[in-house]
Amino acid sequence: METIPVPVLFFALGFAAALARSDLAVPDALSKGLSLYLMLAIGVKGGVALAAPGGAAGMLPALAAGLLLSFLLPIPAYAGLKAFTRLDRPTAAAVAGHYGSVSVVTFAAGLAAVQAAGLRAEPFLPAVLAAMETPAILTALLLARRGGAARRPKDRAKLLREVLLNGSVVLLLGSFLIGWLGGARAAAALSPFVEGLFQGALCLFLLDMGLLAARQLRAAPQALEARLIAFGLLMPLFGAACGLAAGLAAGLSPGGVALMAVLAGSASYIAVPAAMRLALPEADPGVYVTLSLAVTFPFNVVLGIPLHLALAQRLAGG
Repeated sequence: METIPVPVLFFALGFAAALARSDLAVPDALSKGLSLYLMLAIGVKGGVALAAPGGAAGMLPALAAGLLLSFLLPIPAYAGLKAFTRLDRPTAAAVAGHYGSVSVVTFAAGLAAVQAAGLRAEPFLPAVLAAMETPAILTALLLARRGGAARRPKDRAKLLREVLLNGSVVLLLGSFLIGWLGGARAAAALSPFVEGLFQGALCLFLLDMGLLAARQLRAAPQALEARLIAFGLLMPLFGAACGLAAGLAAGLSPGGVALMAVLAGSASYIAVPAAMRLALPEADPGVYVTLSLAVTFPFNVVLGIPLHLALAQRLAGG
């Protein structure tokens, strides 16, 4: 048990409590506040580290790799879904978009695991995280439109705002910029907040995610057939393998390679669902939300992150 990160144990507690039908709950307002805190803390810490001498070294190759992964990963995801499941085109495209985008909380859990292993990661990776949020959404819409399944949005400005000004992207990039501009001053002023509280906030948020994942599974078990569950377990491994290769090609450190794998193997359950509800209203949210949150997220937190970290250390010499 000593090798299991404490945040993962809190996720397991929430999952078990929900399966046992406990009335344990995290208030919605607190859950949203924790999500905002995690994004702010990740952004500020990355920006402060980037401001240090040499902090930006290697940023452009990693950023290019992240953007390319986000654009391309929905394509094999969509092909696999159409070949092996009975999903209609809009739902398959929406699911594929989730698996090309990223999960901030999965990244936070990966960052905690990397630090617990005594490794350091490149400070610009929060910027890569933010950049990977939206390209997959555009690819998903293109895949849906190939067969004429996606309707033209009535309000294009609203869709553009949803995709490009998504709250998580704005907060991540904004706090990253503040940390970068503030440098040592920002570190001194915010260190007790962004460093001291991070692990506790992550534990509480993962407790809530465990509750939510188990309740999502209980509420809509019929939405996921066996082949979809298999996809939700195998696609993260495929994405992570691509992320490992991209991280190695970009010359990242072992910790950076691990986090690139975590990013490429994660699945969005915040930004992309909001965009898909607007852009592909005919897609089934009971499939794409349940699959990303109740299948892939627990798999990544419990098994995926330790696996990616071990492989990165082995391949990158950590």
